[in-house]
Amino acid sequence: MNEGFSIDEIDRKIIGHLRRNGRSTNQQIAESLDLTAATVSGRIRRMEQSDKLNVVAVSDFAAHGLDVLIQMAIEVDGRAASDVADELATLPEVFAVFLVTGRHNIDLLLALREYGDLPNLMIDKLSKIRGVRTMRPSIVLDVIKYQFESGPLVSGGGA
Repeated sequence: MNEGFSIDEIDRKIIGHLRRNGRSTNQQIAESLDLTAATVSGRIRRMEQSDKLNVVAVSDFAAHGLDVLIQMAIEVDGRAASDVADELATLPEVFAVFLVTGRHNIDLLLALREYGDLPNLMIDKLSKIRGVRTMRPSIVLDVIKYQFESGPLVSGGGA
């Protein structure tokens, strides 16, 4: 990490553009800021290498034909929750698996093409995994991204 690196006004403008539209190409950002795409690319790369900027892609489920997200809490009995989680993670419908504490041992995020796929998934696949005691599905209505930054991303004001 480059401790001497500081973000200037052009970097702030690039960050501001990315915050407004994270899908913008370097060329689009360059045109809006009267820069070259190479300049934008170099500045983004420099900020990433200095841990001043992280660009994270988020999958658009609908673009992949997956119109239903289900959060499922699973209670495990008679088998290590980590072993059950490992087996669950091999299923193509499983987007994410989390080991959690509390009444339930595992939290799943399932991505399905339609609601009608859920009963078959639960009966034919999930219930047959040894150790799965209970399943509690919930329909996901929205995905909200939470972000925590340990220090200021942009010093001297906002983007």
